[in-house]
Amino acid sequence: MSNWKKSMGIMLLLLLLTLVACNNDSATEGDNSGANDETGDEGGSAGEPYSFTMMANLHTPEVPNEKVLEKIEEETNTDIEIQWVPDNNYEDRLNTAFATNSLPEAVFLKNQTTFIQFRDALEDEQFWEVGQYLDQFENLSKLKENVLDNTRVNGNLYTLYQGRPLSRQGLIYRKDWADNLGLEAPTNTDEFMEMARAFTEDDPDGNGKDDTFGVTDRSDLVYGAFKTVSSWFGTPNNWGEKDGQLQPEFMFDEYKQTMDFFREMHENGYINQDFPVTSKPDQQEFFKNGTAGMYVGSMADVVSINGDAVAINHDVKFDVQNKIEGPDGEFGIWSIPGYGSLIMFPKSAVESEDDLLKILGFLDKMMTPEVANYAFWGIEGEHYEVKEGSALPTDDQALFDREVKPYQALEIGDPETNGRYEGFFEYDAKAKAEELIKDNENYLIEDPTVPLYSETYVNDGAILQEGMIDATYQYILGQIDEAGFDKAVEKWKKEGGAAIIEEFNASK
Repeated sequence: MSNWKKSMGIMLLLLLLTLVACNNDSATEGDNSGANDETGDEGGSAGEPYSFTMMANLHTPEVPNEKVLEKIEEETNTDIEIQWVPDNNYEDRLNTAFATNSLPEAVFLKNQTTFIQFRDALEDEQFWEVGQYLDQFENLSKLKENVLDNTRVNGNLYTLYQGRPLSRQGLIYRKDWADNLGLEAPTNTDEFMEMARAFTEDDPDGNGKDDTFGVTDRSDLVYGAFKTVSSWFGTPNNWGEKDGQLQPEFMFDEYKQTMDFFREMHENGYINQDFPVTSKPDQQEFFKNGTAGMYVGSMADVVSINGDAVAINHDVKFDVQNKIEGPDGEFGIWSIPGYGSLIMFPKSAVESEDDLLKILGFLDKMMTPEVANYAFWGIEGEHYEVKEGSALPTDDQALFDREVKPYQALEIGDPETNGRYEGFFEYDAKAKAEELIKDNENYLIEDPTVPLYSETYVNDGAILQEGMIDATYQYILGQIDEAGFDKAVEKWKKEGGAAIIEEFNASK
């Protein structure tokens, strides 16, 4: 009997050891499966760093050093080669790389326009569809569904987005000039015109010279002053509903009222006379050096404008304003679709689903607060400090631009979804601008064609739009009258615009 008990004891011991070994093997296998696992081989996990290449646009004069990148790589367990391309050359380089089948594994698109140009390639499935994988990732699954919907193609999702405030647009103006002349911030278009007049004719800087004008603008009907002022007049955002169908903004009366408004400012010298050919740096220089007193565009620009302006005139004071009502007493402001740049993944470079999941794993780690802060703010104590729960950037703007700013292009999501710090701004006008940017969300004019598709628009829309841009400038400069502008609209319709109207309405 004792021999039987001894034999059973040995057998039970062997069985127990076998079960323990099996459990260890199972745990090891489990650690290397699943996109969210901390010990797998995806980006941000243990093991050898995953190597891949990204292509991103560079908004600074020089390629950054890799101090911040090394922090990002360390946190995500990746080895990343970034192909930095100057922003003004980015679309040409992107198109060349696409045409020569030499795109890297992850590619940023600058904006909605570039995205539309790639729609045929996306429908052709030359890029990975990623919507089916997002639920596997804790952070990527937090991306806003309404913004993702604005980038879907036939219901499929091929891109991830970098979030943007829906509308930063408003007025920055010389508060010291306004105070000198007893003017308050304009609250409607009549008061805006009066400020432009007074800043031109009433010697706002008090130097006794006729050396100032009201509004500084540039050769951009969208991000310059025109589209924002057009919103105040109630013009639709690119397209709007009229007579039961979608029609382009320039077929609305409010668009013509905006042109008349600019024509009056131009005729009276309230705006720089060559604004249709003025660059953004030159536009801002008029404002910084005390030649012009009003700047319509991103209110967030007030901090950089002020920084340069006080170096010229220590007493300069700026303020911001968003709500400027039109003739109908209403305020509205045009909005973007909620994203700036987009990132997509060409199948020519990302050869397997496993590789795609590793890159998505990296981007999931980019959406953790720690890594998102590295990308957007840099290294705490060196590039920024935390103040009242927000990030206060270093006073050394050159250092920040050199070592941090380019990496902001790599952000995925926004503070609401990735948890990074929002900015702390000691400059009152900048803090006010950020509040007004949030307030704009209560008055948005959205583009109804964002989720729609028109093949003619994709193929010919940009060229056709150039004709309407030219006609708009010609009208403002007094080179054509209303009949001439209407003739340009008819030409637009004849050369493809009518087809765009039909196709957008058919895809509603």
